[in-house]
Amino acid sequence: MTEHEAQANLAAMLQLCATGKLRCSEKTRRPSAAAVAAIGEVLDGDDFYEHEAIAAFAWPLLLQAGALATLASGRLTLTPRGRTALAKPAHETIVALWQRWLKNTLLDEFNRIEEIKGQRAANVLTAVRSRRELVGQALTARTTGQWITADDLFAQMRRAGQDPVITRSERALWKLYLEDPQYGSLGYDGHHDWSLLQGRYTLAVLFEYAAVLGLIDIDYIPPAGARTDYQNNWGGDYLEQLSRYDGLLALRLNPLGAYATDQAATYTPSPKPQPATPLGRLTVLPNHDIAALDGLAPADAMLLDAFADKTGDRVWSLTRRSLLRAADAGRDLTELRRYLESASRHPLSQTVTTLLEDTARRLGQVRDTGPVHLIECADPAVAALLAGDRHLRTFATRLGERHIAVPADRLAAFRKTVLAQGYPLAQVR
Repeated sequence: MTEHEAQANLAAMLQLCATGKLRCSEKTRRPSAAAVAAIGEVLDGDDFYEHEAIAAFAWPLLLQAGALATLASGRLTLTPRGRTALAKPAHETIVALWQRWLKNTLLDEFNRIEEIKGQRAANVLTAVRSRRELVGQALTARTTGQWITADDLFAQMRRAGQDPVITRSERALWKLYLEDPQYGSLGYDGHHDWSLLQGRYTLAVLFEYAAVLGLIDIDYIPPAGARTDYQNNWGGDYLEQLSRYDGLLALRLNPLGAYATDQAATYTPSPKPQPATPLGRLTVLPNHDIAALDGLAPADAMLLDAFADKTGDRVWSLTRRSLLRAADAGRDLTELRRYLESASRHPLSQTVTTLLEDTARRLGQVRDTGPVHLIECADPAVAALLAGDRHLRTFATRLGERHIAVPADRLAAFRKTVLAQGYPLAQVR
């Protein structure tokens, strides 16, 4: 069931972003090969195919489109909204991600069909948002729990007028091609069927984004040889597949998808398959050790890695130093405590709660209030005069006899006030 895998994967992705280890291109915002590999290692149930990144490619883009993560020096970092999502029900966040994906222009999914060349030429492709919304409408029209083949879905979309046209004009169509721009052009009659262009785009949106978010259950096979509609095109007979999405045979809207498309007012999950060996239960010892003898989901293991020192294969140790290190990195101690209380086999001992509470009390004792300008006065009398001004004293702080600290965002107000008093602010060169 993709709905349960997606919720586990969302938690893993948020934890992975919190580590700051995921690199993406500053220009395209797509994940690097190393990031795709790292994501593949923590996905629940692995990616759909062993050698084709689908979920591992989509998640970083979904998080960016949903404003849960942002790029800082080429690395994905959680935004305040992303940190809030760590404590929210996963299904609510997933619904918001889908709604934001339908409206974003971060990526044109058609670009992921690399065998169709010529896409980067000027004025070839239509606006992606309008195309994607048509696919979203087709998904919304589905009956929850009812399987439909990909080809039947294509037929229903055409009857409903849901036509995600790919090219801006007939002339633009000639610029798309397989293998060779002249002989392999898709502009020739019979070489640009609906399934070849609109259909492939629909498969890309549904497989790489709707399925990755867990809105649909899918029936799929390896893409090589799954579809033959392109093989009559010049150069097509040399291709094993036109896209990595060719293997999507059928789909059905599941309860999470029904909730995301407003077909259901609340989310009632499908029964979750039970693993042969239960995961996730902890033993939190009074000496601050945490043992996960049955193993942990990747997201839970990454959370413990952030707050505790790993001292064994399935053992972590909480220390004041490890907790302060996590807090300094921007992690919230309430996130850890909430997790320990829910996952521990027994109530937390007093020694553990005391450690958490003592560390929490230390937070905020020393704060960074932001950059300030240090204003130097010629003599103490001028400093006293300015610091005592009824307008300035609300934000300017006297430091010693001849200096005043002014927040960077209030410098203009300070300059205006002291000028009115006959003291133009000079720049030190």
